[in-house]
This record gives sequence, structure tokens and C-alpha cells, in this order.
Amino acid sequence: MSRAFTKEEDNENAAAVLGERPVSPHRNLVTANGLAMIEAELVRLREEMAGAETEDDRERLALMARDLRYWTARRESAELSVPEAGSDVVRFGMTVALEDGDGKTARWRIVGEDEADPAKGSISHVSPMAQALFGRKAGDLVNVNGREWEIVGLSADA
Repeated sequence: MSRAFTKEEDNENAAAVLGERPVSPHRNLVTANGLAMIEAELVRLREEMAGAETEDDRERLALMARDLRYWTARRESAELSVPEAGSDVVRFGMTVALEDGDGKTARWRIVGEDEADPAKGSISHVSPMAQALFGRKAGDLVNVNGREWEIVGLSADA
């Protein structure tokens, strides 16, 4: 058996084992930034696949095709949600300022699952913190993971 035949067989096996990216069962709420991120990812993947069609890299093409299917499904199910400016209760897309009993502060923007990045201050709308915050007002107390937080501010900024 030639080495080239073995390598091609390995690439086909790797593509078959790859599997699909799981799509969340939750509503696919997105902010305007989240929708733009999805659309940019679709453009990037389509351009990358068009450039890769001449390459003999089945594993890479399989990975791009899988990601393209994922982002296409996410775009099709995306529900753009913009918070009401002036709303006095926590809603999707808002930024919430919190303070705990020790004076520690945190600011979280509640966004869609694909755009959430806790290291950058954004959390998914299905996270326990976001779920505890929805419908609450400034001054309300919320308890998450045994820790009590007071909502000290909220804004509907983009």
C-alpha cells in the first residue's frame, strides 16, 4: 500500500470522526454585534473554503464545512433583540453593574450564547447569573452560587 493512499484514507477517517458542532436548544437571541459576528464568520468560512477547493486537505475542508453548517444554522435561527432604552428592568442586551457584600463589583453585558465572553465582560442569556438578573431592577438583590449581589446600575447601551 502506498503512503499517499494511507494518508488520504487517514484524512477521510478524520473527517468522518469530526462530528457536528452541537447547536444549543435555547432560543438564539443575538445583539446587533452578535448578528454581525455570525455574518462575518459565514463570509470568512465561505472565502476560506473557496480558496481551499484546490488544496488536497480533506480534514481542513471537512472542518470548514462543519463550521459553515453550524454558523448557517445559527444565522437562520438568530433573533435580533434590542433592549428598550430607558427600561428599568434587566433585559437581554443590557449591561448590569453589581456589587457584593464585600464591596466587590462586576459588570456584565447579557448577550447571545455565541458572543458571550466572560473574560471580556459578557455572559450568555442562559447563564445562571443572567437568569437570576432578568426582570430585576436597580437595588434588587440576587443570589447566584451562594453569593448575594446587589444590582447597582443598568444600561441599555449597545
